Amino acid sequence: MALKIIIADDHPLLVDGLRRVLEEMDDVQVLEPVGNGRQLLARLTGQAVDIVLLDLHMPQLDGLETLRLLQKEFPSLKILVFTNYAQPKLWREVRALGARGYLLKNCTAQTLKEAVLTVSDGGTWFDEEGIAGAAPESEDTVFTDDFMKKYQITPREVEIIRKIAQGYTTKEIGEQLYVSEFTVNAHRRNICRKLDIYTPVGLVNFAKDNGLV
Repeated sequence: MALKIIIADDHPLLVDGLRRVLEEMDDVQVLEPVGNGRQLLARLTGQAVDIVLLDLHMPQLDGLETLRLLQKEFPSLKILVFTNYAQPKLWREVRALGARGYLLKNCTAQTLKEAVLTVSDGGTWFDEEGIAGAAPESEDTVFTDDFMKKYQITPREVEIIRKIAQGYTTKEIGEQLYVSEFTVNAHRRNICRKLDIYTPVGLVNFAKDNGLV
């Protein structure tokens, strides 16, 4: 019987990339994705699902609240959080809420497949050392809306800034985030316009000043 997976994420380009990777796996059926927590809860009411790939930052009902409701209403459902946010505080909260794994969106396709298979077999996928070393611990985590509202930037733009500051090329960023180089460049133009920063050094300094690297 095929493993049924549903992706809960409001970024269509990322979802398309995830579907392509997951559909390369044997005996895996990727169901129609949903863009927010409310849609996910409604879909699960009438459809059998084995694993949910759950984004944390979604409209209407965010990932943390969705996770709380899923554990209450669908306790046997296996949840693999798939997120941009590398904060230990979030990692601990997600684990405490019953998720089976916490995977960063900059992981490789092979890591994604391994995590899915591990969770499917009843295991968990929590890379504690990787999460702890990916970003400094901070109470002012970039998951909060305050940071993004202050600069009018999106979670994906935060991740692009982080990748630029870490020295990745446009091609490498696209490969890690499952999007095209054209899309990365479009995000970069929007970031520069919103922040009024137009040099790589300026973006690196912004990232360091705001704890993104």
